[in-house]
Amino acid sequence: MNAAPTASAPPPVLRRLGPPLAALAAAAIPAVYVSVVDPNTPGHYPSCPFLAATGWWCPGCGGLRCVHALAHGDLTGALHDNAVAVLLFAVLGVLWLRWGWAALTGGPGPRVSVGSRRWALIALLVVVFTVVRNLPIGAGLAPPLV
Repeated sequence: MNAAPTASAPPPVLRRLGPPLAALAAAAIPAVYVSVVDPNTPGHYPSCPFLAATGWWCPGCGGLRCVHALAHGDLTGALHDNAVAVLLFAVLGVLWLRWGWAALTGGPGPRVSVGSRRWALIALLVVVFTVVRNLPIGAGLAPPLV
């Protein structure tokens, strides 16, 4: 006869892995779509309203092309399309791996604490990236026009 689990017993591995796997699926499904439907071909995705209004690349411009390039193993193209997005994906990937490992082993999940100074630094880096990619010297950081 099996004893009922006690309150202190950790949940089964599959139940612990549920949230990280659901988050992976939530990110993978749109990424697979973008990998199949090429954002470099006009007419598949809406254009950026910031670019249309100002003529400047916003910090997110080229993000879909970046995902498409990464899905096809083109790291250089992804960095050209949106280097900040590549950095963000790398950070999120590491955090997801830590979360998945914690869920698998029953340990505590990763704690992410971003104080006001770090938020200010992140905002400054995004602004600098946006300005530089719109200058002639930063043309390599701007995605191609479609």
